[in-house]
Amino acid sequence: MSSSPSRRRIVTLCGSTRFKDAFVEWNARLTMQGAIVLSVGLFAHADRVCLTPEQKSALDALHKDKIAMSDEIFVLDVGGYIGESTRSEIAFAEAHGIPVRYLSREELGT
Repeated sequence: MSSSPSRRRIVTLCGSTRFKDAFVEWNARLTMQGAIVLSVGLFAHADRVCLTPEQKSALDALHKDKIAMSDEIFVLDVGGYIGESTRSEIAFAEAHGIPVRYLSREELGT
């Protein structure tokens, strides 16, 4: 899905939910840049929310639906960390031709 001049860019944030502060910060930054930002629904790691395997699976599927709606994903790889779920989301985006940006590369200016 590519952006047209008549509609705003849609960006889905991806990364470990332990990085709640990064999600909040980048949601605000990208929103102020005029993007529609899709994010996680809750911060299971940061807020110590216990999920059943079924709930985790359902949330993973929901997040991939958000990715499918997006023009790009922005990976919040704080400290270079990319966990199993995030790797799966990156692979999903790449398989669907959705560009992937990384926080670690933005910080380095690449």
